[in-house]
Amino acid sequence: MPTAGVPATGTTWSGAWTAERLGVEVVPADGSRTGPALTDLFGLALRVNPRRPHLLVSTVLAKHVPTDPRVVRAAGLLLGLEVAARLGRPGAHDDALDPVRAALAEVLRSGAGDDAVATLDAAAADACAAVADGDGLVLGYAETATALGHLVARALRVPSVHSTRRHVPGAVPALGFDEAHSHATEHLVVPDDAALLRTPGPAVLVDDELSTGRTALGTIRALHAVAPREVYVIAALVDVRRAEDRAALDAAAAELGARIEVVALAAGEVRVPAGATAPGASAVPLPSEGATTTAPGEPGIPDAGDAWPVGVRESGRHGFAPADEAPLRAAAEAVAAAVAARLPLDPDGAGEVLVLGTEELMYAPLEVADALRRTGVPVRFSTTTRSPVQVRDVDGYAVRSGVRFVAHDRDADGYGAADRFAYNVASRPWRAIVVVLDRPSATAALHGPDGLLAALAPHAPVVLPVVLPVDAAGPGPLRGPAFGSYAANEVGWLLTDLSHVTLEGGREERERAIQSGEAHYAESLPTEYRPDAAYRALYAEQVGAVADRVAAAVVTVGDLARTTRGRDDLVVVSLARAGTPIGILLRRWAARQGWDWPHHAVSIVRDRGIDLTALRWLVDRYDPQRLLVVDGWTGKGAIARELAAAVASANEQLRLGGRGVPADLAVLADPGECVELFGTRDDFLIPSACLNSTVSGLVSRTVLNADLIGPHDFHGAKFYAELADEDVSGDYLDAVTAAFDAVEADARREAERLRASDRTPTWSGWVAAEKLQAEHGLPSVNLVKPGVGETTRVLLRRVPWRVVVRPGRDADLRHVRLLAAERGVPVVEADDLPYSCVGIIRPTEQDGS
Repeated sequence: MPTAGVPATGTTWSGAWTAERLGVEVVPADGSRTGPALTDLFGLALRVNPRRPHLLVSTVLAKHVPTDPRVVRAAGLLLGLEVAARLGRPGAHDDALDPVRAALAEVLRSGAGDDAVATLDAAAADACAAVADGDGLVLGYAETATALGHLVARALRVPSVHSTRRHVPGAVPALGFDEAHSHATEHLVVPDDAALLRTPGPAVLVDDELSTGRTALGTIRALHAVAPREVYVIAALVDVRRAEDRAALDAAAAELGARIEVVALAAGEVRVPAGATAPGASAVPLPSEGATTTAPGEPGIPDAGDAWPVGVRESGRHGFAPADEAPLRAAAEAVAAAVAARLPLDPDGAGEVLVLGTEELMYAPLEVADALRRTGVPVRFSTTTRSPVQVRDVDGYAVRSGVRFVAHDRDADGYGAADRFAYNVASRPWRAIVVVLDRPSATAALHGPDGLLAALAPHAPVVLPVVLPVDAAGPGPLRGPAFGSYAANEVGWLLTDLSHVTLEGGREERERAIQSGEAHYAESLPTEYRPDAAYRALYAEQVGAVADRVAAAVVTVGDLARTTRGRDDLVVVSLARAGTPIGILLRRWAARQGWDWPHHAVSIVRDRGIDLTALRWLVDRYDPQRLLVVDGWTGKGAIARELAAAVASANEQLRLGGRGVPADLAVLADPGECVELFGTRDDFLIPSACLNSTVSGLVSRTVLNADLIGPHDFHGAKFYAELADEDVSGDYLDAVTAAFDAVEADARREAERLRASDRTPTWSGWVAAEKLQAEHGLPSVNLVKPGVGETTRVLLRRVPWRVVVRPGRDADLRHVRLLAAERGVPVVEADDLPYSCVGIIRPTEQDGS
């Protein structure tokens, strides 16, 4: 079998059948040069597209033809070297490039074996190493030329970006243009920073083929309007423009006052008679329509996990710098090692593995494929596509087989959104197929009866999806010390910094506006409570008294969550801000066990739900099943109910299906009996409830105000840096952390006991709150705030009316009685109270709380 995936000498050219049916003539350009000819670099197939009947099927791109990853890489690097030579870059000249050209031609024409491909690979690497650094920017075209653009930029050692058809929420395109003949015409350029487009030096536009030049010219015009430069280079594997197309490009260059160069591995014309139309063909069936489809198994590596760290760029969708190359290759090596460990053994050492990229995601899968090859596994590389192509299993045709499946891209753009394809995959049996996706593509449709895994199942005994996190554009996490007093590695706040905005107001007026329905409680902030010396001393005394109880609850709920989920790779998602100290403590406890649990804080707002932008950010980077939502305590269960509804809605919106974010909530204390993951159901004092920002990293309660927060922004919060002298956040965490060793054994035994017990929520707290509402004649149950933590919040933030306490719980209520006395709030006792205490907000004329 030819190494490059094309016929060896003496067999039929893979464009012969189409050329004969359409009357196509391939005419090479005048002049001879060492290197591949046009017909070495492509075959022909028939499109399902009225704009153009034929398709050039590249033999080196791996978009439609499974190919040795080394051949793909060498062809891309050679194209970059040709660009360097045209620009006069030192080290790039014909004498240096001729060995690469000749080696590529030899591999493509002879179907040479591994030795010839290794020679090609080494020649390309040596030639690249000799090229001097320079300026410039590479722009690759989606979906076909994304990896090719990476490789050209890699040869030139310049930054790159590729266009995309994915609409990324919160990301503003810096450029847009159309590709007239494509099945999906719209292209967006969405760098993290639009300044990337102003990178000095030539702009190199990279595509697989240059057929008319109209798309490239449209791109140059759009780019020149925002970042004009003197030199543009259009680089393609093949240049098959007609004379009038070349003249149009020259005229445009004169009009713009710029030099436009064209570089290709081979040039000439593909002449198609006017009026030629493709003969019809039957559609490729969906998996459920085929007779041989078997159900796909569960994914073997549903998340690349630590193998591909969050923050390592998986593509150039939002820009890619030369410095991003080494981390990507290291991550690809780690993923390949994980994949190799999961592949079925082949005692004969035979059977190739197909690594299949997905649409725009080509470069990272290419690197995974090559890294897997270096482990000794025979590998071919290819990718899926959204372009419908006729499949004909006849000699001399470039697309001999195809599979069709329902799109699984969560942000599908609507162009042929129902179906996607993988070609020449079913033409041979594979030892295994490894599908490399990014996290936004790992939706429920991927695993459905008409999904990609089902479509591939008949063609390999193992179909192994590997999901990479994305490094997406848009807002990122805030970290200390720039935001908050916690260390940067303790928590990433998925919040918008509103520190510059005055949001605090008078307590009485704020309460009236909330209860009258004029304002939502999350649209403003209460004034931060500044405790006096007596209260601070009482707080410090209570931390010392209950640090071991807090530590025991942390260990218990952490171990219970870990074993209930059956995994040690949890991602802690704390509900800011009360849950954030607990999230840090869980992360610290996990680290002592040798587990790295990333921790991010998100906002949830009663009646408004969880921050969907933040949740999307998380599921773009982590397997949703890893997410563990954490809070400090439950009151009557309003947030637990809000979370369940919000997560269900988010999973539906993000098309995650049964593999979405779990809706369970983990808390230290669950006196309301409304969750299944808890450290205790005792209503005890958690010291972080006694203060506000000064025990929570100097961060305010979260804000959701439409005047400040856009539809794709994270919810907001403030950093009270001016309170740094009063901050006890770190002292509190350290006191609890120091108690872990003493409580570890007993707390784990308690987790084991709870795991075997019936933890079904009874919602007794909600029933008690409704009873208190009736007893006190309150217009809404929302004015009843049960539990030590919620009562403390009422006294610190709201306008309290009275506090109800259970006799005999004075040790946990000293700070509550002190605050109530300061504010003149009556404290009454109730023997049948299921909580240590309940705070009641003073009702106004109406209640909108």
